[in-house]
Amino acid sequence: MNKAVNDGVWSGSWVAERLGVELLGDPELTGLLGLALRRNPKRAHLLVSNVLGKHVPQSPTVVYGHGFTLGRRVRELLGTEQSRRAVVLGYAETATGLGHAVADGIALAPYLHSTRRPVPGVATAGGFEESHSHATSHLLLPENPELLSGDGPLVLVDDEFSTGNTVLNTIRDLHERYPRDRYVVVALVDMRSAADAGRLDAFAAEIGARVDLVAAASGTVSLPAGVLEKGQELVARYEAGEAGSAGRSSAAPSGPVAQFPAPLKNKDAAPEPTPTPNPSGARGTARPAPTGPHSKDSRITPVELRWPAHLPDGGRHGFTPSHRIRLETALPAMAARLADALPEDAHRIHVLGFEELMYAPLRLARELEQIVAAGVTYSTTTRSPVLAVDDPGYAIRSRLTFPAHDTPADGPGDRYAYNIAGAGFDAVVAVVDDTADTPELHAPDGLLARLAEHAPHVVLAVIPSYVPERPAMLPDPLRGPAFSSYAPEEVGWLLQDLSDVTLEAPTEEREEAIQSGGAHYAESLPVEYQPSEQYQRLFHTALDEAADRLALAVGAVTELVLAERSPHPVLVSLARAGTPVGVLMRRWAQHRHGLDLPHYAVSIVRGRGIDANALRWLAAHHDPADVVFVDGWTGKGAITRELTEAIREFEESDGITGFDPEIAVLADPGSCVRTYGTREDFLIPSACLNSTVSGLISRTVLRSDLVGPHDFHGAKFYRELAGADVSVDFLDAVAARFPEVADAVATLAKELLAADRTPTWEGWAAVERISEEYGIHDVNLVKPGVGETTRVLLRRVPWKILARAGAGADLDHVRLLAEQRGVPVEEVAELPYTCVGLIHPKYTRGATGADGRAVAV
Repeated sequence: MNKAVNDGVWSGSWVAERLGVELLGDPELTGLLGLALRRNPKRAHLLVSNVLGKHVPQSPTVVYGHGFTLGRRVRELLGTEQSRRAVVLGYAETATGLGHAVADGIALAPYLHSTRRPVPGVATAGGFEESHSHATSHLLLPENPELLSGDGPLVLVDDEFSTGNTVLNTIRDLHERYPRDRYVVVALVDMRSAADAGRLDAFAAEIGARVDLVAAASGTVSLPAGVLEKGQELVARYEAGEAGSAGRSSAAPSGPVAQFPAPLKNKDAAPEPTPTPNPSGARGTARPAPTGPHSKDSRITPVELRWPAHLPDGGRHGFTPSHRIRLETALPAMAARLADALPEDAHRIHVLGFEELMYAPLRLARELEQIVAAGVTYSTTTRSPVLAVDDPGYAIRSRLTFPAHDTPADGPGDRYAYNIAGAGFDAVVAVVDDTADTPELHAPDGLLARLAEHAPHVVLAVIPSYVPERPAMLPDPLRGPAFSSYAPEEVGWLLQDLSDVTLEAPTEEREEAIQSGGAHYAESLPVEYQPSEQYQRLFHTALDEAADRLALAVGAVTELVLAERSPHPVLVSLARAGTPVGVLMRRWAQHRHGLDLPHYAVSIVRGRGIDANALRWLAAHHDPADVVFVDGWTGKGAITRELTEAIREFEESDGITGFDPEIAVLADPGSCVRTYGTREDFLIPSACLNSTVSGLISRTVLRSDLVGPHDFHGAKFYRELAGADVSVDFLDAVAARFPEVADAVATLAKELLAADRTPTWEGWAAVERISEEYGIHDVNLVKPGVGETTRVLLRRVPWKILARAGAGADLDHVRLLAEQRGVPVEEVAELPYTCVGLIHPKYTRGATGADGRAVAV
């Protein structure tokens, strides 16, 4: 029964003769398809695939080979690069295994299939209706929603392409949410009429996308007038038993004999107890074996496959190429365990999958086929009710009926296994997921008992049903005045509030721990520097003198962002130095263009990367392509490199793409980025102070005992410093100059847009040279530029300051801080920056020299 032709009889001839149905087209069609009847108000006939592994037992190598070959054809059509960007989508329940095999043939693309099983905690990313099906609702439940939002080709896989309605519904639903310019439709057979083919072409033109079709064979079904009514009448007669015996003869009967199921359970009887759902929601966790009165059936042999932990059992939530590699590695051992559970004298072995769980049983069956001498076939159970007629010219020779055993969302009902009864199998291996390993499965009228009536040996293998880890709900951004002195609309902080935790340590103690490797700088905070009255006067003088220059740079960099990055950018400042700049850019966009741009602040830590949870929050609320990272200035470009590497690692770990790691800055003296307001190294007054010019927020903190895997990085809100806070004063002073610099901004932005702004990284080269010349041999201890030098004096243990000869008022505050801390300022004739701060090398408390041994002053 695993061939379309039995003793020279096509397995569609019984229906063809009685209803006048014809298959027209490629000669391969009658080898690929048989015909059967079903009770359905929209279509009486059923095309039954002989190579799909659903209704008809077939060699698993044949089943897998057909899907894999179609996948190879898709890869040839798309090319390697487009195949790498593609996503394969299969249809539940019939084509879940076929779609997975197609994805394997493409090799480079992830796979997802629709499902009729809702999964608590997993958000629905889409859905569609199957117009001719008896169970129409398809859900899309990807673990990673970005799986559907890319712009690469979408490859849709179904077993047959009959009218095209299902594909049209799918593309229409997904294209509205995630538009793309190319779709590929894959099917074993394309049976559309000319009119249906024209509808797909017209739809593709309507949405402006290319739609290709790949099929193993094509043709049409010729249906005479009145075929639906005639088919329904035929089904009714056979279901009523008017045509013959209810039993199955071991020999082919002389006339058509209807195959009826065994009596169904009493619908009025008390139902079996419902299994308790797995409350943990953990991945790869199997339910314990049933302990009821029917769980010790001696005819049933359980086998422990040892399915790999955290490996999805299929594509319900997504299956990546790396998942496939893990499965390939584990398959031989799992198949060997199945083989050990089978009788040595078995000649015919059948592996039976379970509804949507088609791929894992198929791969196990194919692996088993390679290592046992017996013949191995494969098929799966199904929801679809089909009339069974024991005739060589009919595709469905027998039917087993049993109650659903996976607590389906649409309620209890009958399920079916076709062409198993009377097939003469020596052993049947039933493969289910643990969601379906319920008392109903083991009941007297359950699937296992029904199989045991027709095979002397039944083996049960249970695969853990993959449930995505439910991500912790990330909180909404913190906002002022509860967190920071900024107005709530100015910035949302993607941080957690650690204000009640003591994190400050003396500067010298921190420096020694950092340089000795005993601690990371982000694990503690320096004691907040409290400026003297003289220093505060310097800040206000510097702000007054630099406000025009700052406003010009703010306007220019914002115009570059709007022109080149996004017309509706999401500003994401790197906390905390970038935060005042992000607020000013937001104010410029509002002042000049009437835009109300979202603005957030996130943490990035040198050597530890950017806060991945903050990126996840941003991706869940905005298009990553619109995100523009913002900072105050560049020094040698360490944070630029850190962000680039962090985004790359995030894309690999989370599969979320679209974030552009290039930072937009006010000043780029190190020539590290393309998006900047100026490349001059000048004083940005916000660098002169710490929290009191940054909304009273501390540096960010990343420490394992305070920041868990599902937490944002932390920071403190220094409410007690409100009396010294100049954060809003700084913003208002610069924004007040916007009208005066508007024309100059337009001119500068035009010049920058036309200029070659390719980074030269000359700052990095200069830092490497200085590190060697001064015997430091560590670029992390060389902080170039006015802003970084100021940070060294405020937060670290400075060794000396290098100042460009002739530098003027831009360095007044630096000279004052250096004097207060007893740090020498050395003038240098050839210096690419206005100044460079050198952190004390080999620092230990009590040492001041580069060798770490000199006596402190």
